[in-house]
Formats: sequence, C-alpha cells, structure tokens
Amino acid sequence: MSKISKAIYEIEHISQMAEKDQWMNRIHPLVKLFLTVFYIFMVVSFRKYDILGVLSMVVYPLIIFMLGDISVKEALYRLRIVLPLVCIVGILNPLFDREIVLYVGTVGLSGGVLSMLSLMLKGVLTVFASYLLIATTSIEKICYALRLLHVPKLLVTQILLIYRYITVLLAQTKKITQAYALRAPEQKGIRHDAWGSLVGQLLLKSMDRAEEVYESMCLRGYQGEFGPDESCAFQVKDAVFLFLWSVVFVLFRIFPVFQIVGAWFI
Repeated sequence: MSKISKAIYEIEHISQMAEKDQWMNRIHPLVKLFLTVFYIFMVVSFRKYDILGVLSMVVYPLIIFMLGDISVKEALYRLRIVLPLVCIVGILNPLFDREIVLYVGTVGLSGGVLSMLSLMLKGVLTVFASYLLIATTSIEKICYALRLLHVPKLLVTQILLIYRYITVLLAQTKKITQAYALRAPEQKGIRHDAWGSLVGQLLLKSMDRAEEVYESMCLRGYQGEFGPDESCAFQVKDAVFLFLWSVVFVLFRIFPVFQIVGAWFI
C-alpha cells in the first residue's frame, strides 16, 4: 500500500470511528467540544514544575478511550509524527534551568528536567484530547457545535470543505502518480520537468471533482448552515456528562489528588 493510500485509509477510518453508534459518540457535540477545550486549558494551566498535577489529568483520556472503545495502540500509531514534535518543545530546558528543585531518593532533579517533563506531558495529553474529540465526533457535528458557539459561517464552512476535499485531493494524486508510473515503469519517482504539468492536471481534476462533491451536498440539502437533527438533541445525560467532568477537572486542578491518595495509603 502506497503512502497516499495509507493516508486515505487513515482519514476514512477515523471518519468511520466517529460515525459509530456508541454511547460516547452519541454525546452532544457541543459538550465534547467544550470539555476538550476546557480540559486543554486546565492541563496547560499547571505550574511548570507540577508533574504530578499534570499526570493526574491522564484520567480523562483513559476513561474516554474505554468509553469510546478506541484503541490506544492505534492512537499512538496515528500520532507517531505529532507526538515527537510536541515532546521536542521543552527539550532544551535542562540546559537553561540547572538548579536542583527535587530529590528522588539520592538523585537530584533540576528545574529544567521537571519543566521539560511537564511540557511533554502537557503536549501529549492535549494531543490525545484533540484526537479523542475527532475519533468520537464527526466533522459535521463538530461544525454544528462551532455554529452553536456563533463561529462565523464562512470559517466553519472552510473547515468542513477542507476536511472533505483532502481525500479528494489525495485520490486524484494517487491516480496521477499511478498513471505516470505505468507510463514510466523503470523510473523511480517523477522527473522534475514533469512536476509543473502534473500539478496543473491535479489542480484541474481536483476542482472538477470538488465541484461534483459540492453539488451532491447541495442536492442533499446543504445550504451553508448546520441544522439540528434528532441525534444532536441536548439530553439529560449530556448535562450530567458535562457537569461531572467539569467538576473533576476543577478538583484535579485545585487539589493534589495523587499526593492525597498517596497519603491515605501511607
């Protein structure tokens, strides 16, 4: 399977995951969007040396992984490029902050090491939270939630169409590269002097296909707005879900939960 085929498969697979008829997928999209943003805000608000506090926030993604029946292994594979980039953010901190602020047994940890680990944990958790939102909520429902928050219609439409047309662009790219490979079977890659004409053909074919997709959307009733349907009705379980997780986030942010639990066992 080529890289383009893998990319198309991954996008379609995530869309199928979001369309599953499961309890987590049926939660109102506005609730999941709000909780994701609130969770990210709470995670990044921890002090730079508070590793245990950040680590306590791992409860949310772990439970959502279980409720949504989402594979952690597949999530790590799909985020294999993003996660290392997130972890690199604070990698130079130990060079600038060398003051010892914590001892683990006889080993002293500098402030730079603690802040580096804290930044890595924050990045990983925020990326996982965003992934869980996408894996349990279709792009249409996310756009519907954005419109409920009065995000400009033009911006929401751009988000929807970009997501939809990515697969269109990749499919056309796959066809063009396959056609080129059949005409030059012994050649590795595409000659540089053919790049211009192939990119032009890709643009024209993608525009034609995108126009067909848009016309199909209009025939199905799309008029630039995202009207509510039965699956997006706000219910009691949505309010309970929102309230409970909001309380959990606030409690975990204010109180050192890991230290309190550890003190109980000691």
